[in-house]
Amino acid sequence: MERIRKPFQGVTNIIRFNWHFYVIAIVSILILNIIDLIFYSPYPYLLFVLSLLIFLTLSISLLVSCYVYDGSDLYQLNWLDRISIPTDGKFVNVHAGFDETSLLLQAKFPNASLQVFDFYDPVKHTEVSIRRARKAYPVPVKTESINTSHIPMGNEEADGIFVTLAAHEIRNKNERDLFFKELHRILKPSGKILVTEHLRNLPNFLAYNIGFFHFMPKSSWLSTFENSRLGISDSIKITPFISVFILEKYGTST
Repeated sequence: MERIRKPFQGVTNIIRFNWHFYVIAIVSILILNIIDLIFYSPYPYLLFVLSLLIFLTLSISLLVSCYVYDGSDLYQLNWLDRISIPTDGKFVNVHAGFDETSLLLQAKFPNASLQVFDFYDPVKHTEVSIRRARKAYPVPVKTESINTSHIPMGNEEADGIFVTLAAHEIRNKNERDLFFKELHRILKPSGKILVTEHLRNLPNFLAYNIGFFHFMPKSSWLSTFENSRLGISDSIKITPFISVFILEKYGTST
């Protein structure tokens, strides 16, 4: 597939959209060093260890992000070759205000029909990184804004639905359940929903420290899928940090 993403686009965007975290970390390191140098702290080793921990946490998160978003198969989409979906079907791509996958999916499946929906609501979804991303990358003209409780499609229309690194932005459980019930409604009996997410687990804790609380634990996803009458027919690991759940309507697995 022709390269669409720029080199290091993933990690560059992370710094660009979350720069306040890195400013806080750098300022914290500077303050700790100033305390040690000017005020002659009686605990110089403690200050050094704290500075080192902040630096390592920052560095590890960026290195992992570079690996996941720029060095792995996540955006190459070769992992889709392992999933049985019609290459000329009707696909739906749903994102949360920042679309990094529609062009990639259209290039991967040139004969498919692709409908793109954006459920971003600045009142409900308050992440500052999304606001910055929308300023940097305006929403494409063909994207349709939707509410998470209603997707403007008929019943059982979609062969494949892609929700990539977006559904965790729906922080309210009831809203998230309603959203997945809508996905269930528009999915054909033979269709599949591909939910790609970080999980709140040990690998992501080691990579992102307290930042892993922004992700949902696997148990939360399983509860949402169960409440929406969706079953996991398969799952794929794209690096230890990214999971893909392949969902089907109950009773359609072979």
